[in-house]
Amino acid sequence: MKNLLTRTLTGLLFVAVLIGATVSSAQSFVILFAVATALTVWEFSTVVNLHAGASVNRFINTVAAVYLFFCFAGYSSDLVPSKAFVPYLLSLLYLLISELYLQKPNPLKNWAFAFASQIYIALNLSLLNVLAFQYDALTNSTKFYWQFPLAVFILLWANDTGAYLCGSALHKRFPAKLFERVSPKKSWVGSIGGGVICLTVAGVFGSFFPDLLSLWQWVGMGVVVCLFGTWGDLVESLLKRQLGIKDSGTMLPGHGGMLDRFDSSLLAIPAVVLYLYTLCNF
Repeated sequence: MKNLLTRTLTGLLFVAVLIGATVSSAQSFVILFAVATALTVWEFSTVVNLHAGASVNRFINTVAAVYLFFCFAGYSSDLVPSKAFVPYLLSLLYLLISELYLQKPNPLKNWAFAFASQIYIALNLSLLNVLAFQYDALTNSTKFYWQFPLAVFILLWANDTGAYLCGSALHKRFPAKLFERVSPKKSWVGSIGGGVICLTVAGVFGSFFPDLLSLWQWVGMGVVVCLFGTWGDLVESLLKRQLGIKDSGTMLPGHGGMLDRFDSSLLAIPAVVLYLYTLCNF
């Protein structure tokens, strides 16, 4: 009972902070997710150092990730030129060249995990800026559209909630597992239930924001989030299973770590960017 209360309070606070910062202003949105990027990359680096025998430089890795996020935020909002990305290359060069001199026992493993964190976490979270900052032809300037990044997270929450409720209620009657090798508790009936709830919420977004996307485009976005959010969850489950851990961290009581909270979004965000820019003519 105590754990359920802790989990509920932590979840409510997490949702409140994310929604509040995203809706309040572009500045609070950027600051929130820059901090989230830093904490998640630091946590990932810590976990692989402890459980995978790696020796990733957590400080350099985290600084590089945050810098990349700010570059995307600045470039997407027309505040900085594309040249702002150039210094990021220094961190990549350092991560490669430093292994020549550090004489760590497994430099290949260090490279692999360092660059994995930059691509898997830093790049994908940075793409939130591509969703949030869009050119507005009416004002001939870039405008902050909080609806798109917020929709990704709300659709993910709807999918997760629907999957949990349907899976809990119906798994005994429909016990078929979704991906038992990686996540034994996930069932097909839960996944289908989550998808139904996710598409329903996408339809609600379509009714509230028809000027941004048509109803069917919002529903299509719901499909993308549902599919790739589920894969994102399974990818992190595979990572934890390989490392032999239950949670990625303890930062969020009752929920695990930052990577546990953002796992679904790490695949859903780039997938939504692809969807909007290829099928919705952004």
